[in-house]
Amino acid sequence: MQPKNLILASQSQTRMRLLNQAGLRFTALASTADEEDLKITNSKLRAPELAQCLALAKAKSINGSTKEDFILGADQTLSCNGKVFSKPRDRNEAREHLKFLRGRTHFLHTAMAVVNNQSVVFEHLAEATLTMRAFSDVFLENYLDSVDEGAINAVGCYHYEAQGIQLFETVEGDYFTILGLSLLPLLAFLRQTGITNP
Repeated sequence: MQPKNLILASQSQTRMRLLNQAGLRFTALASTADEEDLKITNSKLRAPELAQCLALAKAKSINGSTKEDFILGADQTLSCNGKVFSKPRDRNEAREHLKFLRGRTHFLHTAMAVVNNQSVVFEHLAEATLTMRAFSDVFLENYLDSVDEGAINAVGCYHYEAQGIQLFETVEGDYFTILGLSLLPLLAFLRQTGITNP
């Protein structure tokens, strides 16, 4: 009997780090899903459903080499005042996003999907609620200077586990959900499936 293999359909450094820190063995492969096209064709979806759609598309974009390959796709969307945000394209867009989110409450929707032989065997959606403080324009520019490219690598323009924490007034939600991979339900599924030890 072949061992079951976990494949992460992503090259996200944060997601790879979380899986590594949890002691999981996995292979990371870049998803071939066209995220921008999917966002356009699914533009009428609410932010949580869009996250689920993208996570599943990423998982299904990878063809396993054996019947024992379980492919994990994950995605995260951000919504605030009815507006859905994507990762900013550059510093200027990151600045505009943060100005919009400043002093407001927004929601992170983190979705996961696992497929085996192109069949969905696990899906999960979680939400976190975050309120940014009313930081000054000077703080904002200093923040963008200090994080540099990091501001355009995350949907909310922040790395919550690092300097991004300084942007917030209150946070409600699971830490791992905020980082983009809800580890506890994922680990429970992996134990149940026999991908990792019970």
